[in-house]
Amino acid sequence: MAATMKKTVAVEDVNVTFEDQQKINKFARNTSRVTELKEEIEAKKKLLQNLEDASDDLMMFTDDSLLVPYQIGDVFISHSQDETQEMLETAKESLQEEIKGLESRVSSIQGVLADLKVQLYAKFGNNINLEADDS
Repeated sequence: MAATMKKTVAVEDVNVTFEDQQKINKFARNTSRVTELKEEIEAKKKLLQNLEDASDDLMMFTDDSLLVPYQIGDVFISHSQDETQEMLETAKESLQEEIKGLESRVSSIQGVLADLKVQLYAKFGNNINLEADDS
């Protein structure tokens, strides 16, 4: 029988000040916000892919006289292929700008998180876990 011994780690008592609690709360809020933003980015990337697919399909039409239905809100409006292609390009550009804006917000929040992580680990060491659970 092989026995394994666990190394005991001494847990130090560290006082948590009001400022420390504020930093922990800020870290939690920002972590949650990053998760929400990443989900929003993924949704917008899927929408962008759908627009690109629609644009590619539109290019395959051989009859230029056909009117193409384009959804605006809850209604479909028929436009010529050229007008529809322009509308798709405009929508794609707008979506790409939104994605870039969201990604820059994520990176700025991640900078704040890195700074908070350094401060909190400096004070609490192994007594605090700031790593995301991948479950």
